[in-house]
Amino acid sequence: MSALLAGTLLLPAGCGKEQGSGTGATDSAGDERTIKAFDINPQPREKVKDGGTLRWGINEFPTQWNRNHVDGNLAMAAVISNALLPSPFRSDEKAEISPETDYVLDAQVTSTKPKQVVTYRLNPKAKWSDGKPITWADYRAQWQALNGRDPDYRIVSSTGYQDIEKVARGKDDHEVVVTFARPFGDWQALFGPLLPAATNRDAESFNTAWLNKIPVTAGPFKFGGFDQTAKTITLVRDDAWWGERSKLDRIIFRASEQDSLISAFGNGELDIIDIGPSAPDYARARSTTGAEVRQAAGPDFRHFTFNGSGPLLTDVRVRQAIQLGINREAIAQSDLQGLDWPVTPLNNHFFMNTQEGYQDNASALGAYNPDKAKQLLDAAGWKLNGQVRQKQGRTLDLRFVVPSGVQISKAEGELAQSMLAQIGVKLSIKAVPSDDFFTKYVIPGNFDITPFAYIGTPFPVSSSYGIYANATNGQNWNANFGRTGSPEIDQAMSRAAQTLDPARARAATNEADKLLWPLVNVLPLYQRPQLVAVRASLANVGARGFFDLQYEDIGFTG
Repeated sequence: MSALLAGTLLLPAGCGKEQGSGTGATDSAGDERTIKAFDINPQPREKVKDGGTLRWGINEFPTQWNRNHVDGNLAMAAVISNALLPSPFRSDEKAEISPETDYVLDAQVTSTKPKQVVTYRLNPKAKWSDGKPITWADYRAQWQALNGRDPDYRIVSSTGYQDIEKVARGKDDHEVVVTFARPFGDWQALFGPLLPAATNRDAESFNTAWLNKIPVTAGPFKFGGFDQTAKTITLVRDDAWWGERSKLDRIIFRASEQDSLISAFGNGELDIIDIGPSAPDYARARSTTGAEVRQAAGPDFRHFTFNGSGPLLTDVRVRQAIQLGINREAIAQSDLQGLDWPVTPLNNHFFMNTQEGYQDNASALGAYNPDKAKQLLDAAGWKLNGQVRQKQGRTLDLRFVVPSGVQISKAEGELAQSMLAQIGVKLSIKAVPSDDFFTKYVIPGNFDITPFAYIGTPFPVSSSYGIYANATNGQNWNANFGRTGSPEIDQAMSRAAQTLDPARARAATNEADKLLWPLVNVLPLYQRPQLVAVRASLANVGARGFFDLQYEDIGFTG
């Protein structure tokens, strides 16, 4: 599943496989710079010092720590809990997947006929922090919670889990046999992060047991505590961890609004922050003594989400007009200026420009065409009355909700405001607290248009499926914050998910993408560069691309 990032906060989105080292970008001095697949200062463990505290700046303070819950599907929740929770697989910088042997010794498709069967061999040393072993029962409970059959579970997405027929015990408690009712090509995307069976056993536990709590862990670090006043989350080394001993003694995550983080980093109060596509922050971080900015081609993209359930945007003609009235290239140029990053509009909802499977499906709906936008608004009955259009006494005044302290979001709103004024649409920018941005505005649908980024994964369809899936039971949109969809889009995504042939999966994914453009749910802007400011001596962390960080290897070299 993709995760959300506001301003630089991110929500999940899916992508294909990284192709080589990406593109070259020319900086202001005219030097060609290679955009890397990942940039983390990889160092062998013997070169990393034992001990120390890593001070990590984040731009939101999550409250829901169950990442399979719709409110917990946040980038910062993932950054923190990836140090604490099991996942059966890991991705390298090329998006190649292998078992995470601290948890799973082996996992493979053991049958395709008559049905797809996947058998997992679990590491018998793996256990939860309460002493209970990690067994097949944890996998079964997670499937039962996430398969979508019980609407009381407020899940992010049932993708993949809904295709499973049963999860059974194999030859012992450490063998899991998963039988699929329908083929699912992205089966390696499932069961990560894994939560204990007790969390998933009923909807009440699923929804509330991890609210402002991290009750159980199973990773190289364990939960140390929250400080709600200082907005910090502390992780400490878990000496009961059966894998490689963590180099760091502790990691302290400190939440603040984005514009405060760069100041704290510059003052030496933080060791690492995601600066996002902000030219002033990029320049300031690069000029900080003893620091550097690590840059990689992220599987992430910047976009605007349109709330199709809002009263002003239910008419698809109005949404199409707004889309045509926004000059995406101008917004990308503004956002990326001074970042040594190519300005290329993104014309696909699933694949990034640098990834296999990418094709331009935007057609005329991806172009800036204010004249066509005016025609569509006229046809929809929104007539100019002075500077702003009205219909049946109502003004076409849209709320553009942004997280406070995220300058890029504010700048995007101001640009869009100017563009849409030219077609008679008023755009009112509403800044809200960063901590509330997703949980009180985006997820409940309390906006008309909002900007953030989706974080990609190595699994192109399954991680994005929930973002574009039609409502279940006619009203439950799960992670589809645009609240528009169609059976045809679902069918195309399902065809992509159910084939084990990568070429056919890519073709079906692009069929779904072609159907998304006229719907105007998510308007892609550009592939987002990962820009992470770090202390120069910090090893094995930074701009990770598809690479899954090994938290036990993170530390300082000097």
